[in-house]
Amino acid sequence: MSKNLDIIFSALADPTRRDILVMLLEDDMAVTDVAHPFKISLAAISKHLMILSHAGLITQEKRGRVKWCKLQPDAMLTVSTWMHSFGQFEPVNLDSFERFLVEELNNKTEI
Repeated sequence: MSKNLDIIFSALADPTRRDILVMLLEDDMAVTDVAHPFKISLAAISKHLMILSHAGLITQEKRGRVKWCKLQPDAMLTVSTWMHSFGQFEPVNLDSFERFLVEELNNKTEI
């Protein structure tokens, strides 16, 4: 599971790839349509798509002459499950934590 998480998080680390995933939430898209809003080459978009595909976040298939991209939302289940496990902890109140640290530091300097 750790290697799979590493691959997925690595794929998600790039903002262009995250934008591509958001675009694919709407519907399947041709590679050229995916590339259209970005100011980078089609070859660069293809590399991003290859990384997303390798991570299992999308699939690509050829329909006639056109290559189509499809989101694979189940691939995020591993990440979601991993991240959800951290939800068991109470959120830290940073203001309270800061007051505690100031008090502790003040107490130590008085000694």
